[in-house]
Amino acid sequence: MSVIASLRRQVVPVHPEGYVFIAGFFVAALVLDWLWSPLGWLGFIVTAWCVYFFRDPKRVTPMRDGLVVSPADGTVSSVGFFVPPPELGLGDRPMQRISVFMSVFDCHVNRAPLSGRILKLAYKPGLFLNADLDKASEDNERSSMLIETSLGRVGVVQIAGLVARRIVSFVREGETVGVGDRFGLIRFGSRVDVYLPDTIRVMVGIGATAIAGETVLADARAVEAPRSFKAG
Repeated sequence: MSVIASLRRQVVPVHPEGYVFIAGFFVAALVLDWLWSPLGWLGFIVTAWCVYFFRDPKRVTPMRDGLVVSPADGTVSSVGFFVPPPELGLGDRPMQRISVFMSVFDCHVNRAPLSGRILKLAYKPGLFLNADLDKASEDNERSSMLIETSLGRVGVVQIAGLVARRIVSFVREGETVGVGDRFGLIRFGSRVDVYLPDTIRVMVGIGATAIAGETVLADARAVEAPRSFKAG
């Protein structure tokens, strides 16, 4: 029985948003296999990738006040001061922004970086440039969320990428979210930006690997000197 329980723990759940895509790829793979076996094998490989893409693993979220956790799996692609999207209503003054880029191999279920009440949700259609580019913050399709937290107002922006074609939201205005709670999903490659008050100390550098709901991106209670980083 312990072996079965161990195997079950290794199986990562798949988010329901992926069911229709997985079924579609599987049916296409069967058709391709009927036409020509090598094409069928390729189709089954793509189907397996689709299952992997829509995985929704459990996460262990640190709960101390003042911590800001990553909203996405991926790589920290940008850290600096940028003007937030106008639809957030945060003004035209640059704010601290941490960007996490998700490749097509990262888990794309997004999680709240802080606990708070959702004041605003705003969707803006746009282009589908490479989400790793700074220009994507302004030009790409995006969904913005403004959260009232104990640290002030925080903006979270889901940005569609070169391959992504759909941003899905799991929350509504007026709802309360807890840190690490699932709030949305972006299909097939994208980016998430977090806009923070200046009083919060950034704890990661560009190139760092982030895990949604677990990696601490910033800390409002940090007393250490600003961190420096090296790659290698």
